[in-house]
Amino acid sequence: MNVVLKLFITFLKIGLLSIGGGYAIIPLIQEQVVEKNGWISEKVFTDIITISQMTPGPLAVNTSTFVGLQVGGVMGALAATIGCILCGVIISLALYHFFQTHLESVYVLEVLNGLKSASLGLIISAAFTILLLALYGKSKPGPDFLSLDWTALFMFLTMLFILRKWKPNPIVVMLISGIAGFALYR
Repeated sequence: MNVVLKLFITFLKIGLLSIGGGYAIIPLIQEQVVEKNGWISEKVFTDIITISQMTPGPLAVNTSTFVGLQVGGVMGALAATIGCILCGVIISLALYHFFQTHLESVYVLEVLNGLKSASLGLIISAAFTILLLALYGKSKPGPDFLSLDWTALFMFLTMLFILRKWKPNPIVVMLISGIAGFALYR
């Protein structure tokens, strides 16, 4: 199958299953592009997630665009991006119509509360995956789980402290982190 078509179909499935969006979808994208299809390495995936977080726009869309660009060039980027957003647009329009007709239903409100809880669990899973990638260089714990990157841990805790204590603009924190990472990991 053509790689561009395969990117479209893969990200169409990801877009269809992206309940919670953003950080909640990172493990699903990683499973599809790193583990199942082997299009990119975990290191490249981590770099793509980092860049996707710093660029304007939704994380899932940015990630799909960068993965598509890496795997299939400009046509791959278009296919992955359209695949990622197509189901969301269609489902959003259908849900808008549904909620307009069932605005007062207690059952609908309870289903939404359940979806909020599931989204929180997916976001926590994505945060754990990102931490594992940053601190151990892989997304799943294994036999060498004790090979912690102490420099990355120190940078993470320092930036977390700075964010909590002085609440600077996140762009400043990203710039400081990028400069420190460049200096420490060259």
